[in-house]
Amino acid sequence: MTVVTQHLEDRGIRFEVLPHAKANSAMGEALTLGVDPDEVVKAIVLDTEDGHALALVPASMKVDLDLLREALGDRNVKLATEDEISHDFPEFDLGAMPPLPSLLHVPVVIDPGVLSHRKITFAAGTQRESIRTDSEGLFTGATVTITPIARRWTQER
Repeated sequence: MTVVTQHLEDRGIRFEVLPHAKANSAMGEALTLGVDPDEVVKAIVLDTEDGHALALVPASMKVDLDLLREALGDRNVKLATEDEISHDFPEFDLGAMPPLPSLLHVPVVIDPGVLSHRKITFAAGTQRESIRTDSEGLFTGATVTITPIARRWTQER
């Protein structure tokens, strides 16, 4: 049992564990599992003026920092470095941050595309295991903002 699965069990959330070959990104996770990348949640750690926050977007999308800065009201928001993530979240593999604000105790900005699917898949904190569960109720019990923060990879700004 991992920190993530224990947390989900403690909250009474039903889920399925999906073991897979090593994947160090949400898109790699989608490809490895044969899941639509729109249904895989990518959790991106941010540095804000108040500390860390998470941006949650579908694996098929890229986060738009300008939209994030606007959503958070913080023009200095930036992506956290791998060193910062490893130091501040040592229990999770790089590229496998679970999108669980109630576990990480950080504010979260969620792109509406994440919530457009009844079932979602996300990293379980390890590069070799994912979780599949209902999106409904998963993000309760935390500071959550739902607003567009992502663009398709092919879109230019």
